Amino acid sequence: MDDEQQRSMATTVVHREMMATTTTTTAAATAGIAESYAGRSIFITGATGFMGKIMVEKLLRDCGELRCIYLLIRAKKGVDPAQRKEEYVKNIVFDHVRERYSERLGKIRLIRGDILSPGLGLSDDDRRELTENVELVFHCAANVRFDQHIRQAVDINLNGTIRVLGLAEQMRRLVSFVHVSTAYCQCNEAVLEEKHYPAPQNPEGISKMVGLLDDDLLDIITPRLLNNLPNTYAYTKALTEDMVYQYRGKLPIAIARPSIVTAAMKEPLPGWGEGTNGPTGLLIGAGRGVIRSMHCNGEYLADFMPVDVTMNAIIAIGTERMANARKEDVMYYNLTSSADNPISWGEVLEMGRGILNQNPFCFALWYPDGSIKSNYLYHLLCVVLFHYLPAYLIDFLMVLLRRKPL
Repeated sequence: MDDEQQRSMATTVVHREMMATTTTTTAAATAGIAESYAGRSIFITGATGFMGKIMVEKLLRDCGELRCIYLLIRAKKGVDPAQRKEEYVKNIVFDHVRERYSERLGKIRLIRGDILSPGLGLSDDDRRELTENVELVFHCAANVRFDQHIRQAVDINLNGTIRVLGLAEQMRRLVSFVHVSTAYCQCNEAVLEEKHYPAPQNPEGISKMVGLLDDDLLDIITPRLLNNLPNTYAYTKALTEDMVYQYRGKLPIAIARPSIVTAAMKEPLPGWGEGTNGPTGLLIGAGRGVIRSMHCNGEYLADFMPVDVTMNAIIAIGTERMANARKEDVMYYNLTSSADNPISWGEVLEMGRGILNQNPFCFALWYPDGSIKSNYLYHLLCVVLFHYLPAYLIDFLMVLLRRKPL
């Protein structure tokens, strides 16, 4: 991808005075959103994830008159959904709500189910309650791993969305269906406009094909399917957007396309993040001295969006979709920062280096002194010398010490 494509990947920015953490927000706009959610019942997939937690917290804190929030929660690692829900509301992101609005936590309703199961694995009673009461759906569940095998990526991102769309079709009071996509769903386009793009292949055909073929055959044809898209995540998100578009006229649809979602800017805690995906993992690895080289042009824009700003915008999108009575309209929003507040990857790394010099990590394997390499061969040489060789050396020493290799 060349420099022009990087800079114009997601050129439009959603500017909504209703985004509560930006300096342009007014109290009247915030109140307007709260009023639009008053008495509403909301269904959220992916609520236990990084972005989902911030959405639920924001809704409980600033839209206190909403009726209830249904969360789709599956059993995980032997932990029952009910127990996961109890642990969920104890998370640090809900501290403010627990201290000031503890009664609002009772608005969270558990729905046992799994995005990977036929019919979402819902019981008859839960399905009936959702179809009779839900007015807004936020479909946030997705597999964001870039190295995911195409079978898993299709099953979660595409098939999971098909299952949610099937449920939404049965919801009698639905006024807004917001699908969370990505600004990198069309990497072959020079400019990502806020409009529909046809999928590279028929989404339903790909869904059926992946279910029929074995892994060896899928591995052979995957490069042809991707057609220069960088990974299965971007590819399946492109398929999924087209799948959602096919429900225009049946459902009131809005599609949000955030770019790279990072730690919170202000709410609920400045700097709060979860997991080590994306740039967070990169900066942690660099801070611990493990990552010594990054293949990149330092002038390329790092299109970061704080998670609280992103979820505020998505909540506002739900309001705007409610206000549009035309189901045949699909509303698109690119949630990006580069046009308004650009920062390059080189600037990000320099800023991180300055912070680490003042606040070094308590545990580091090597002095943090990596850098960006625009030349691939030079980068590859550095990876061999400073990534692989030290790693094998440490593992060799661990074996000598009769400890488990890292």
